[in-house]
Amino acid sequence: MLVIERATRRLTQLSGGLVLYGASMALMIESRLGLDPWDVFHQGLSDVTGVRFGWIVILVGAAVLLLWIPLRQRPGLGTVANVVVVGLAADATLALLPTAEPMALRIAFLVSGVVLNGVATGLYIGARLGPGPRDGLMTGYVARRPGRSVRLVRTVIEVTVLAVGWLLGGTVGVGTVLYAVAIGPLAHVFIPLFTVPPREPSRPEPAPPASPTRGAPPPARAEPAAADGLPVPRSGQRAVADPQPVQSAEVTR
Repeated sequence: MLVIERATRRLTQLSGGLVLYGASMALMIESRLGLDPWDVFHQGLSDVTGVRFGWIVILVGAAVLLLWIPLRQRPGLGTVANVVVVGLAADATLALLPTAEPMALRIAFLVSGVVLNGVATGLYIGARLGPGPRDGLMTGYVARRPGRSVRLVRTVIEVTVLAVGWLLGGTVGVGTVLYAVAIGPLAHVFIPLFTVPPREPSRPEPAPPASPTRGAPPPARAEPAAADGLPVPRSGQRAVADPQPVQSAEVTR
């Protein structure tokens, strides 16, 4: 029963986290105040090709997943679900959100999107069913080249996609800076909060005590001792008095 509950929690966390991740992307898009680096790239491609934003997210995720092959990375269930669910959730949320005109509403959309992105990251990573395709590309590259820094590799990848996305017309602004500054601390809070602990290995049951061997003599019974340390006599035995030392009489001359 515990195994079923554990699997249900992990799948629920994964699906909920990916849906919320797509919704957070849509909030930041509607704020029109700047996107995270990968979404700047996605939005730029969407503007150039005319393909909906969510489908661009799916196609880019699938292309990045193909780059796992030379890195010998194995995708998990969460990795494949990330490719499909995030893009669909982003398009669905964009269709439902109103156009934000007042600056106060745009700021609210931006802040809500960044915080929700941190929550969604904690949920889907905490489910421990596989990283997203973009994160897996970074970690897989570092695993194949142990001398490289994870921070350096991530910075190079994100600066590259940010620059290309900006050249294609993606939105870069205060939201881009806010996301870069806030997502690390938010993930630091929410990933440990939502991480499903690993299952403890089952402990072997203790072996029953061995039965005494038939015909073996019973263990020797310890003789009870009196207060002076001598053995107490059993019934039918005479107690032997403790011999007293003989004192020699003093000779008077």
